[in-house]
Amino acid sequence: MELLNEDAPKPRSGMSTGGKILIAATGGVAVGLSIVCASFVAPAFRRICLPYVPATTEQIQNVLSFLPRNAGGKLLDIGSGDGRIVVAAAQHHKALKTDGVELNPWLVYYSRLAALRHGVSKQTRFFRRDLWKFDIKDYNFVVIFGVEQMMQDLEHKLIAECPHNTKIIACRFPLPSLEHAKIIEDGVNTVWFYDLNKS
Repeated sequence: MELLNEDAPKPRSGMSTGGKILIAATGGVAVGLSIVCASFVAPAFRRICLPYVPATTEQIQNVLSFLPRNAGGKLLDIGSGDGRIVVAAAQHHKALKTDGVELNPWLVYYSRLAALRHGVSKQTRFFRRDLWKFDIKDYNFVVIFGVEQMMQDLEHKLIAECPHNTKIIACRFPLPSLEHAKIIEDGVNTVWFYDLNKS
């Protein structure tokens, strides 16, 4: 009869608790990143691809230059991204209510935090909506950071829904048929100003 050696190493029975925790954490991070990234990749699969491209400092200054010093009423940024136009307009014009509409939920959350951080959260609102279904009839100023493929359809929406005194500020691409009242030209930072009262 063979005697068992009590000092001999025993075979391991499966994976350690630390290994399981590491695999679970890695899997959780991967799923989380996939969910966040999906919001940024999804626009490429829509009929009109509207990618997230942050406004430059020059574009923000050009937009603000078209707002009167005593600007009041309401401003809407269509496709507001990370909210920097909405926040900047609120900071420079305390009487102006500024809104942003954006489909990406993570950018909407980030925009709300940015507004809170800059002390303009009571003056700003951010909506997670499809811009084609968003009601724009109550806005005095509309800012657009669009792509060329969407400008024709967007022009039809603006003409149909905006009041006649609405001022439109288009960045990167002009509206195809409306005649602009002013323009600041500087390559990708070009901004067109339209006054529906005079169109």
